[in-house]
Amino acid sequence: MEIIDNIHKTLKEDLVVELREGSKLSIAASCFSIYAFQELKEQLKDIEELRFVFTSPTFTTEKASKQKREFYIPRLNRERNLYGSEFEVKLRNELTQRAVAKECAEWIKKKACFKSNRTGENMMGFANVDDKSYMPLNGFTTVELGCERGDNAYTMINKLDAPYSQQYLTLFEQLWHDTGKLQVVTDEVIENITNAYKENAPDFLYFVALYNIFHEFLEDISEDVLPNEATGFKDSVIWNKLYNFQRDASLAIINKLEKYNGCILADSVGLGKTFTALSVVKYYESRNRNVLVLCPKKLYDNWTTYRSNYINNPLAKDRLRYDVLFHTDLSREHGVSNGYDLDKINWGNYDLVVIDESHNFRNGGKTTTTDDGDQRENRYLRLLNRVIRNGVKTKVLMLSATPVNNRFNDLKNQLQLAYEGDSANIDSLLNTSRSIDDIFRQAQAAYNRWTRIPAEERTTAKLLQELDFDFFEVLDSVTIARSRRHIEQYYDTTDIGKFPKRLKPISRRPHLTDLDSAITYNEIYTLINNLNLAIYTPSDFLLPSARDKYISTDSEGRNFAGKGLSGREKGIRRLMGINMLKRLESSVNSFRLTLSRIEALIKGVVDKIEFAERTGNRTGTAVDDYDFTEGLEMDDRENDIFIGGKKSQILLDDLDFVKWKHYLAQDLETLQLLIMMLKDITPEHDCKLQQLIEDLRNKFANPINGNNKKVIVFTAFSDTAVYLYENLAERIKLRTGLNVALITGDVEARSTLKLRQKLDFNTVLTLFSPQSKDKATQLPNISEEIDVLIATDCISEGQNLQDCDYLINYDIHWNPVRIIQRFGRIDRIGSKNDVIQLVNYWPDMTLDDYINLKERVEARMKVSVMTSTGDDNLLSDEEKGDLEYRRSQLKRLQEEVVDLEEMNSGVSIMDLGLNEFRLDLLEYMRTNRDVEHTPFGLHAVVPSTENTPPGVIYILKNRSDGVNIDHKNQLHPFYMVYVKDDCHSERSEESIFINHLQPKELLDRMRQLCKPHSTPHTELCREFNRITRDGRNMKHYSTLLGEAISSIINVKEESDIDSFLSGTQGTLFTEEIQGLDDFELICFLVIK
Repeated sequence: MEIIDNIHKTLKEDLVVELREGSKLSIAASCFSIYAFQELKEQLKDIEELRFVFTSPTFTTEKASKQKREFYIPRLNRERNLYGSEFEVKLRNELTQRAVAKECAEWIKKKACFKSNRTGENMMGFANVDDKSYMPLNGFTTVELGCERGDNAYTMINKLDAPYSQQYLTLFEQLWHDTGKLQVVTDEVIENITNAYKENAPDFLYFVALYNIFHEFLEDISEDVLPNEATGFKDSVIWNKLYNFQRDASLAIINKLEKYNGCILADSVGLGKTFTALSVVKYYESRNRNVLVLCPKKLYDNWTTYRSNYINNPLAKDRLRYDVLFHTDLSREHGVSNGYDLDKINWGNYDLVVIDESHNFRNGGKTTTTDDGDQRENRYLRLLNRVIRNGVKTKVLMLSATPVNNRFNDLKNQLQLAYEGDSANIDSLLNTSRSIDDIFRQAQAAYNRWTRIPAEERTTAKLLQELDFDFFEVLDSVTIARSRRHIEQYYDTTDIGKFPKRLKPISRRPHLTDLDSAITYNEIYTLINNLNLAIYTPSDFLLPSARDKYISTDSEGRNFAGKGLSGREKGIRRLMGINMLKRLESSVNSFRLTLSRIEALIKGVVDKIEFAERTGNRTGTAVDDYDFTEGLEMDDRENDIFIGGKKSQILLDDLDFVKWKHYLAQDLETLQLLIMMLKDITPEHDCKLQQLIEDLRNKFANPINGNNKKVIVFTAFSDTAVYLYENLAERIKLRTGLNVALITGDVEARSTLKLRQKLDFNTVLTLFSPQSKDKATQLPNISEEIDVLIATDCISEGQNLQDCDYLINYDIHWNPVRIIQRFGRIDRIGSKNDVIQLVNYWPDMTLDDYINLKERVEARMKVSVMTSTGDDNLLSDEEKGDLEYRRSQLKRLQEEVVDLEEMNSGVSIMDLGLNEFRLDLLEYMRTNRDVEHTPFGLHAVVPSTENTPPGVIYILKNRSDGVNIDHKNQLHPFYMVYVKDDCHSERSEESIFINHLQPKELLDRMRQLCKPHSTPHTELCREFNRITRDGRNMKHYSTLLGEAISSIINVKEESDIDSFLSGTQGTLFTEEIQGLDDFELICFLVIK
């Protein structure tokens, strides 16, 4: 008997001597490795036969139940050991597996037979060579052969010669012929080894990568957090109207709502967030859940359209029944909204709340203390306390194209609605090492550091490297954000179509009028700046003895959204001053109407004062019972200062009305002068209106897409829209035969069509965009169409009007985001138009002068009437920053149309989440289980594209937990690296195209390259095999793999050193990564 310890003598050295031509080899072991075959292939090729018994069930037909997972996983590992055990990583990473597997499979077909233990009984491992035996033998791998170290503390293999070996020879013969205990699995072994060298379809490799990275997600998944298809929601009308990327989002949202109780859908403008949300609403309504939609007032028609029982509702068959209320309703105590009595609404009985434009809640909860000490909650806290925390468990779906402004707390505040403001509710659900509060605190600190970097170095990639794993985990868990570029690059849009090409925006700067003697813009601005607008702030003139009566409440006990009377008045005055500028920029007609309304208002108050002076009877006479919201744009009407209806009444007895009258008289004189100087500017002399007429005439004569003559004209103000309609509609109808329509949200829809039925919001849009709105189904009896649509921002969101290719902003909204949202009505995927045009009408002055003017007016209106000099610079840093942001973005919009996520110079959450890849895998695994047994080290070959140069994407697994660089790798312990195959790169770091800290981009590119291709690319595979000699010469790709792993280690070392030098506790001296052997190659994609 001889002891083999794999130190003084190895098992391989002994077998090289003992295996001869004609030898019979019998092995009973837990696993078989092709690399063990490779070590002995010269001896094995001449033996007579190999009989191999797997001592535990391997490749047997019985599948373990879910309850026996602890049995099944080791078995899966045993089966995978065919391609090398965990200690043969180095051999696998040499990438010769393909050649070795092919040679081994051919040999097995000729020489070997495999059987497996099919029972639960334990079997000892041993081997027989002719009349000699070796025992014990755990597996047939390079570790047992003594070629690799493995993790054995020691090895003691007994070699027995005859006659001592006879018992083992007999034992093996008995076992081999016991059909009750063994099952033949040779074909299965050959099939599995063949998988290692056959050509792989790219999409198969994509799912192999996903399975390895996300398989724990499959094991942890609960049916409770996946959409229940038994509800039939996939048979609904809305589901069948969704594009593939919208369906992905819908399923992901339901998954997130069930698991985390909330989700933010932040897809870019033009990707159909409303329809995606409606499909989620349909899912929950199918499960008898109550749904509330909270939206701004301007979007009322968008949401009510789809739940109405009207013949022109494209979703009528789905019988949607959700309630629609406004953001402002949260601040109201009483009254009626959309037919609902706010006193009687059971706010705590909603199972799902959908918040459209959720960024309106990004500032979080605040409690205001009024002048008399009362506490008042803002809308955010009322939503949290009245709807979400109260009553039934409420899920929260938030919709916003701009959930983050310039700080991560914007996002955190919105997410808090989902976990009821208590971080403990979500911390236990997230796979993070810290609380969500700490995660956002550190993320904000990283963002603040990033903002201090020089602008030219302040890239998104740089910011992503600053953020850690936990932050990405949070985003991945509760947000979905895709850009139009993402959809174009990573989804198959063949059936949908492309986004149209954006032509360079056309800028117009018409004069105010063509009359030589008329007033100019600058003269108007000077007069506006002289206005006091004291009509809006009577409390500035309260007598000291009466001041306590009006501290914080009006005559009905309301406290004006927590601002108090004086605060509310100052807010209204400021808003009205800025509104005058906006309306002048909109149209001379709207400005004139505003002047006349304020004039009438002041005259009415002055008349009251003079009557009191004449009669001496002031008792009981009150002022300020008027409506402020007339003439405001839609966004301004939702300001909290208007909550509670009409303004407070103040008794003249309590005012120093003589002084007030003095200020009112000054304003009245200025207003009357302005009105007199504007009266000659009729439509014929309105240069802006005449420019519009010329632009429309040119569009009709020279369409940019075939014979498409459709145009949308947007304005912020209903008065301007009516003015345009009244001066254009009949003229266009008479001269061109084209129909014109008007939608404002304030007045009834109008058009030049002569219809029997009443013209409503949805009918106008359907007739204007018949293809996108499915007119053939909704309005089959109307043959005419609308070609020119004049509208306010009531349609600037949530509407697909892509039949149109030409959009005119008759006034430039002061919020640049609104401009992009307007354009998003026609700038949509699937458009039948090749190109689209944006035309912007700017004020007749430089943009800098325009912004500076706004700044002066805003600052002047912030102070008391009696103290303002017009020179005060009272704007906060935040307000100044806001003006600068608008200045820079409006300048940019003069030259190009940008995507919303590109407008913010700060941060976007686009392209960070990974949930869609998990759902990709889930869908694949429902009908395919072939990826479970695939060997590591597989590859596929795909052609390069313009944005994916030749190279290799490696998917690796770290074999220890020591490499997750500052917790920044989102996929840990898996790593992806894209290495360029560039022979001109002298340094390895130059060859790294995308490093491991950008897994979202890597997975996106892999999906783009792989998913459309379900069969191997024959020509590319043939060329790859020629260059590598059928996988025998993989030195080049093994070198690239080394560069990929070096890049991971280098980034870690740089990060550790940076952390150490900045005084941060890091891992510089605690975690060591040696190199190639610390990583296992899962698979790789060759891009030729």
